[in-house]
Amino acid sequence: MAEFLGIIPARYASTRFPGKPLALLGSKPMIQWVYEGASSLFKHLVVATDDQRIYDAVRKFGGMAQMTSSRHRSGTERCAEAARRYENQEKLTFSHVVNIQGDEPLIRKEQLQTLIDCFNFPEAGIATLIRQMNDEEELKNPNVVKVVVDRSFRALYFSRSPIPFVRENTIGKSPGKLHFYTHIGLYAFQREILEQVVNLSPSSLEQAESLEQLRWLEHGITIQTAVSHLPSLGVDTPEDLEKVRKEGGF
Repeated sequence: MAEFLGIIPARYASTRFPGKPLALLGSKPMIQWVYEGASSLFKHLVVATDDQRIYDAVRKFGGMAQMTSSRHRSGTERCAEAARRYENQEKLTFSHVVNIQGDEPLIRKEQLQTLIDCFNFPEAGIATLIRQMNDEEELKNPNVVKVVVDRSFRALYFSRSPIPFVRENTIGKSPGKLHFYTHIGLYAFQREILEQVVNLSPSSLEQAESLEQLRWLEHGITIQTAVSHLPSLGVDTPEDLEKVRKEGGF
């Protein structure tokens, strides 16, 4: 059995930034930067898309791509289909699947390794990364997903609201050693857990917050987190792309 399969879900029809996987950073499309950043760690790596233009672009730079259904509601569902297709095609089975965001062109090998190391905890069904927050505006921003964890860094809850609530309502006045964390949207799954989560019905907490990871918590799946100290800069809008160009020196 092979161990880790890396999958990069990428779709063209983004509401806020259509076609963003093909947006150029320097001389390369964004999806190529993501692929090359992840390929230093993964022997088996595939882009999962529902768009022929993305598929063709990946094949052009020598990457592996899988066409998947256009009906998927999330990148997680797209990953599951691509994993099944790749296993059938290569006659392999994998112990874990890593979902690598296609809009993180500055992704680093060290971040992905930290994610994989979460499975040193045997009870971990899903792994993800978090980052400590020190900015009050970030804490209040509903587009920034917050997370609280237990003493072993297992996720307790994710929210768009500031959590934990502090009565003084500022980071600077928070008591003792209280830390605030934001979620970095990288996931890794035990292979059987990935198949399990895509067959779960949407949950009430998930629908309230519009966060699919709450469905997994509501069904009792352990989400192990790890703190990453490396910067994470995803691209959701054309403005984000300009920030990445400056940050990455493209």
